Amino acid sequence: MAENKSGQDGRTEVKLSDFEDLEVPLPALSIQRRLVAAYQKALDKAAKLDAQAHQVERDAQREFEAALGFTPPPNLPKRPFQIARFRDIERWSHEGILQTALLGDAPPESKFEIVQLGDIATVSYGLQKCPGNRPGKHARPYLRVANVQRGHLDLREIKTINVTDADMPKYRLAVGDILLCEGNSPDLVGRGTIWRNEIPDCVHQNHVLRVRIRGGRVMPEFLLAYINSPSGQAYFRSKAKRTTNLASINSKEVAGLPFPLPDDRRIQDGIVKRLRQGQDAAAAKRKDAAALRAAAWNEFIAAVFA
Repeated sequence: MAENKSGQDGRTEVKLSDFEDLEVPLPALSIQRRLVAAYQKALDKAAKLDAQAHQVERDAQREFEAALGFTPPPNLPKRPFQIARFRDIERWSHEGILQTALLGDAPPESKFEIVQLGDIATVSYGLQKCPGNRPGKHARPYLRVANVQRGHLDLREIKTINVTDADMPKYRLAVGDILLCEGNSPDLVGRGTIWRNEIPDCVHQNHVLRVRIRGGRVMPEFLLAYINSPSGQAYFRSKAKRTTNLASINSKEVAGLPFPLPDDRRIQDGIVKRLRQGQDAAAAKRKDAAALRAAAWNEFIAAVFA
């Protein structure tokens, strides 16, 4: 194929004639059918593994909430539901309105004490990026929304921001801090993970909320598991402020999250371990599915170009 050319806007262009000149291997029709059938069979098997992974993870989440004494909520109708208070219009969500209409807005019932996040933790914003704190003499690594994934950190690209020695105690992340995305798109609201001092002297951007536990009553792993649970995520979706395709939640709403708190940390640890076992089993199935797809594709290409 001829070399591609770049257009005025920087995008790569490929001429139609280049496609027409492309040489394509063409096995006999019977061989094509056999190769496609084998490839599709592998894809179907991988899809079943993905479906099994989804079910295993869903069952683990249900077991997690059952261990907290929650009664499974009724299935919400999928029909449009257009009733909302005018003062809540910026926080409108289909699921949130249905939850409130059918279940009420009272805190969840549990066999454990219900506390608000603000009772046992401090929620704070990070640094806002501006010309005054461009990396300089006191350049520090900082986390952006892109670095904070659901349940893990993506540290492939870390940028720096200027923070003086005097301000570092205020902004420095500590082991056990829970990091939550303030928002941007609806699926980012409340997405979070735990900081384990992967990078020394690291701070966080203002769009990443820091939850720092006080008093040691709750394990960070247990709190994050609840935040990521269906009940926790339903709270974040119902409180998120929405404008067009954007959504966000403020520190006050995060601090208002109600959740059940077993006083015995051994109970918290046991509940989290059972949840993690289900998540690990689901991850293993997804890994097998990805490997199956890759192997099937490699076999298909090898057969075509043999």
